Amino acid sequence: MTSILLDAQQIQNAPAPVRLWLEQQVSVVLGPRSAPGASLPRLVACTEAQAANLLNRIRQAPSAVEVFFGLAHPEISFGEPPVVTFRLLDLQRRAGLENITKLLECLDLINRAFAEICGDPAARFCDFDAAGHCSILPATQGSIAAMWKAIIAAERPGVVPIAAAE
Repeated sequence: MTSILLDAQQIQNAPAPVRLWLEQQVSVVLGPRSAPGASLPRLVACTEAQAANLLNRIRQAPSAVEVFFGLAHPEISFGEPPVVTFRLLDLQRRAGLENITKLLECLDLINRAFAEICGDPAARFCDFDAAGHCSILPATQGSIAAMWKAIIAAERPGVVPIAAAE
């Protein structure tokens, strides 16, 4: 086993992906634990067809659409089973929302619409923790990203989206 010692300045000066990875590692070790026997919301993978249906259901709420596509932003996947985790503050900033309450309203709308699509009130598109993170399954993120690429390709024939060029 190898250990690494970092001081606060080194962490602050580290690239954003490294800081995010460190934050996630600390969250895994120190994060809140669920009480034994507590039932957790059930994250369900969203297929591309479900993502298209979900987009149609939330289309009347432009802020929710911004948040939805913000979840396609690449982040680190970790845990067992793996989840993709976003900081709520980052999602709020990317969607241009004035406060976290607005973001949570958008995420709640997305979760409710997804549960309706699944026909299961316990099905969750995303989940939150007490540390200010939102999690989705990697397959869900892939479905959102694929839909975004298809929309861009349809609107601008011959232009390859940056994420698709990778």
